[in-house]
Amino acid sequence: MSKHTPVLQAETPDAALLRRIGADGGDGRSVPDAATRETIGHAPVQSVAELDQAVARARTAQPAWEGLGHAERSRLLLAAADAVEENAEALARLLSREQGKPLNGPNARFEVGACAAWLRTAASTVLDTEVLLDDETGHAELSYRAIGVVGAIGPWNWPLMITIWQVAAALRMGNTAVVKPSEYTTLSVLALLAVLNDVLPPDVLIGVSGDRELGSRLSSHPHVGKVMFTGSTATGRRIVESSAQNLARLTLELGGNDAGIVLPSADPAAIAQDLFWGAFINTGQTCAALKRLYVHDSLYDAVVDALAAVAAAMPMGNGLDEDAVLGPLQNRAQFDIVAGLVDDARRQGARIVTGGAPASDLGELFYPVTLVADIADGTPLVDEEQFGPALPIIRYSEVDDAVRSANGLDVGLGASVWGDRDEARAVAARIQAGTVWINSHGGVHPMIPFGGVKSSGYGLEFGVEGLKSVAVPQVVNG
Repeated sequence: MSKHTPVLQAETPDAALLRRIGADGGDGRSVPDAATRETIGHAPVQSVAELDQAVARARTAQPAWEGLGHAERSRLLLAAADAVEENAEALARLLSREQGKPLNGPNARFEVGACAAWLRTAASTVLDTEVLLDDETGHAELSYRAIGVVGAIGPWNWPLMITIWQVAAALRMGNTAVVKPSEYTTLSVLALLAVLNDVLPPDVLIGVSGDRELGSRLSSHPHVGKVMFTGSTATGRRIVESSAQNLARLTLELGGNDAGIVLPSADPAAIAQDLFWGAFINTGQTCAALKRLYVHDSLYDAVVDALAAVAAAMPMGNGLDEDAVLGPLQNRAQFDIVAGLVDDARRQGARIVTGGAPASDLGELFYPVTLVADIADGTPLVDEEQFGPALPIIRYSEVDDAVRSANGLDVGLGASVWGDRDEARAVAARIQAGTVWINSHGGVHPMIPFGGVKSSGYGLEFGVEGLKSVAVPQVVNG
């Protein structure tokens, strides 16, 4: 080879995925890398008319898909899980660039692995016909059938995993699905759908890319029988209103402001690592993250110090950096919310233990882990969902007061109690939340139902209850 012969660079796996979904050209909306703000690719901007066509195609494909039966649909979903694993590194790299989460830690590679796990669980979960009555008075059975077309509207924080949460059970039960990703993380979701569609029949699973107008149309479409939405409470309320036109069934996983209560029986050093990840997984951008921490006066300083020590050891950086476990905020709007809440807490006299100012040396949207002590209920950082790497730590003296504070906001997605297991379980029973974890926070399992109460939404996902939520019950009596 001549020294003047150019060396061709091998195409990266994520670049191949971008080319495959047609995002490597210049048409459509430019999508920035969350860490570097350089353009990754271009997402298509589709019209309401194109959405209507997608729903029509899904509606046409649905009877044949349902007609395959549970066994064949399960086989195809298991094959789809294999396809995800075969493309895992490419999906993880694209996700890391677009969303910002690092490859390692409980982040991009973890998220792609969860996609395969949830697909396999949905495929393998048994939902038997239930005999309601069988005696001399008669015989009645309860079974579950497909709804039709499911509209799935996803968020930008866990875009791949939550898309699978929405569609895996829906497909297993014989529905077809039309997926509208967040405008912030469109490319990675379209890439995931392309991988799944290598296995699935045509038009069983269709992605549409566009702005909020598409989401509004999807939630009100007369031929969509079920809407699944994960996102803000404000948007969830609008979906409830628009779905009234066609009485679509709803599963809404909305905003949270999860409280954690550390009891006097807890060991600060033993729980610090799990407390940290409960709050700061995905750099705090998680609906069911720990967002306000109530610590008994006897342990307060020890817990703050232990958390600060863990935070100091957690590297933040570009998601493709193999050493990083914390990344940037995904978008400017969320960055400004976090920075504004921290600045407000400082002005009101709270103590900034770690962080507290943008990490501009890392990039435009990096904000460090920020622990805020000596703060109280009524401060916006405590009362409003920050959805980022800032944790208010509130001192309490009586457990009753901590429980009252935990229940004092109109949200109830998750919560946690830390300390002696029996004591913690007794406190957990008094907390108004869809899930209360003991000595951990935020962990989900594909067989354990998950959903919120109050303004955190309604409806359950995962396991047998998740299958039922994307189906219609039918009683055969006689």
